[in-house]
Amino acid sequence: MGRTNPTYRDALRAIEERWTEFRRALRRRDQPRFDRLFEYAREHADASGLLNHQNPLLPALLSIDLEQETKLEDHEERLEELEQRISDAEPDRQQPPEEGRTGEPK
Repeated sequence: MGRTNPTYRDALRAIEERWTEFRRALRRRDQPRFDRLFEYAREHADASGLLNHQNPLLPALLSIDLEQETKLEDHEERLEELEQRISDAEPDRQQPPEEGRTGEPK
């Protein structure tokens, strides 16, 4: 029988193993962030495998970008919602009348 190509998940696992020393050199606070990037790549492994790209790192990077874009959109929506709540909760304030040069209201 002929040889088979490794699956994309196998290729992604190999990439992660090649980056093990880099991960180890990171500060402890950054190691979970590094791990999360590979989690993002694994979440899109099915689509990346269908692409069958020569360099499996490129679909992994695009997968990471997609997940980060999703998180960014979620944060923007949440921020808009919080800003709306704040503006709805503030009482209507009347601004004091502007004063002219003579000190009398306009």
